[in-house]
Amino acid sequence: MSFALDGIRVLELARFQAGPRGGMILSDLGAEVIKLEAIGGEETRRHPPMVRGQSVYFTVYNRGKKSVCIDLRSAEGKAVFAELVKKSDVVLENFRPGVMKAMGFDYERLRALHRGIILVSVSGFGQYGPYTERPAFDSLGQAMSGLMTLTGQLEGKPIGTATSVADRYTALHATIGTLAALRHRDRTGEGQLVDVCLLDSALTMVEIPTSYYLSTGQEGGEGGRPPYRTKDGYVVIAAAGRHMASALMKIVGGPDDDTPLAGSSPAAERRARIEAWCATRTSDEACAALQAAGIPSAPVRTIPEVAKDAHLWEREMLVKMDDAVAGEMYVPGVTVKMSKTPGRVGPVPTPGQHTDEVLGTVLGYDATKLAALRAAGAIA
Repeated sequence: MSFALDGIRVLELARFQAGPRGGMILSDLGAEVIKLEAIGGEETRRHPPMVRGQSVYFTVYNRGKKSVCIDLRSAEGKAVFAELVKKSDVVLENFRPGVMKAMGFDYERLRALHRGIILVSVSGFGQYGPYTERPAFDSLGQAMSGLMTLTGQLEGKPIGTATSVADRYTALHATIGTLAALRHRDRTGEGQLVDVCLLDSALTMVEIPTSYYLSTGQEGGEGGRPPYRTKDGYVVIAAAGRHMASALMKIVGGPDDDTPLAGSSPAAERRARIEAWCATRTSDEACAALQAAGIPSAPVRTIPEVAKDAHLWEREMLVKMDDAVAGEMYVPGVTVKMSKTPGRVGPVPTPGQHTDEVLGTVLGYDATKLAALRAAGAIA
């Protein structure tokens, strides 16, 4: 079977989530992603939650990759990395800005090794700007972009999302940048530096209210979207069009108002009408009535309910796979469905599992060379 990114080799120097998730997507689409780990393995291999000794966090973001353990602090390890760069298409890293240069592998050095190499740098605040040297994780991006303020607006205090949305957005931007850089290289033969970061990505989630404020000097544009309580749970109602909003008011017995609900919180009187109507019905009853009228609505599900959703299983968004450590694990499937070149979900590598394979097949190292590197502590 052929894949969209067949023939593309990615060297991944990434930890935690934003960088590795970008590498995961490229692997899903067919690229050979070689995860270069420190001797003993990347630190998130021990990141909770754990299932029978295997990190779910590491499993989800690193399936389908090849693991090569190299000591990049040693001269021998640096030499191996330099040789791999010459045989690769992309270097994906998420160190703090300046670390790659300190290692001796900033973009200019990589370009000297390989004119067509693409360096994708994922960071908290980007490769330039006043904040560039600060360390960062997802929650800082949410806080500094204003996303937490909007999320918690109706609660009266900032609230971070339960999952790392800024990391996930950044991973998507890293993937998009990689694909665009590969297309540019197809035309010109030149690689380039791709710079994506958490704060930039988080800002895209508040772009409407930010643009509105800069244009008017007023806050608004988008607000909180709290669900409505039913007899047995909660439902979300998204009456985005004027005809939907008008139909909703007729159903709940409110005033004739066709102001769309999606994107902003409804006025107090309208919300009170909707709340009173939902409170007398189960979530299924409320959704059935609303959907019959063409009004988008859905129950707020728990994770156990999501995990049993037949729709997600049929679309292979939930996949069971064998694991060398845990025996069996469940991971998300390939998100981008392609008719000619469907993606793949590969196994999770053990630390250094592919060291000999990659260095032997890609660089042509024989057993003597590998043994010498291993004796020097440069590989494992």
